[in-house]
Amino acid sequence: MQILTTPQELAAQCRQWHAQGEDIVLVPTMGYYHAGHESLMDHARPLARRMVVSLFVNPTQFGPNEDLAAYPRDHERDAAIAERHGADVLFIPDEGSMYAPDHATWVEVPELSHGLCGLSRPTHFRGVCTVVMKLFMLTQADRAVFGQKDWQQQAVLRRMVRDLNVPVCIETCPIVREADGLALSSRNVYLTPEERAQAPELQRGLQAARALAARGEARVKVLRDAVLVRWAEFLTLGRLDYLAVVDPESLQPVDMLEPGRPALMACAVRMGKARLIDNILLTL
Repeated sequence: MQILTTPQELAAQCRQWHAQGEDIVLVPTMGYYHAGHESLMDHARPLARRMVVSLFVNPTQFGPNEDLAAYPRDHERDAAIAERHGADVLFIPDEGSMYAPDHATWVEVPELSHGLCGLSRPTHFRGVCTVVMKLFMLTQADRAVFGQKDWQQQAVLRRMVRDLNVPVCIETCPIVREADGLALSSRNVYLTPEERAQAPELQRGLQAARALAARGEARVKVLRDAVLVRWAEFLTLGRLDYLAVVDPESLQPVDMLEPGRPALMACAVRMGKARLIDNILLTL
């Protein structure tokens, strides 16, 4: 496995592979790998002759007073994991090589970025789209792999790729969870023991809504209230950021579930220093 640190090195290597007729799959990450990241690499490895894993804590997707400086990092351990899972290149650039001091160009998908996580993180998806577009341009990847936990990110990036005719196929991997249901996240290390004990209630609340929908409850207000009542009792250390039910593709709010049309219930809850997100599909 090569470790490359500049955009120029990455672009040159990928151009060489394409010239040799080899296709490329990209796995963009911010590092501090856990089993969720490993599942992305394992999904990606059979998809192309060459696999590029990027490791970059992208500053432009962090807002003021967010955890950019404190975000967990362990590049040596991450490199060993990426190599073990078959990466041909691990790309670890520094901020200066990715963003010039007078950087002034942004990629945005405003229609899909303003709701859900965008309500409290208004510049987040602008940063995500910009850095992912940079990685697409540098690698000319044929496929790119992301995780379903960041559902809104998936929807935003798919729209970006569609609208700008970017020739890359986006693959989505299921959420990887702890045995008790908590979605894996690098930020889970922020949780105190007491917060960690309550954190699985995020998923249990969403599962309760899914069970209600499966029994025929179509009213979104009833489904949402059922989750909030449960969280008020069992997730007392959490502070709600949002709990919404939306169309999975447009991310527009829905008021009623319809037969044969799944809806996405998505949430973000702050627990101490951590901000946890999760989602589930509801079907009548």
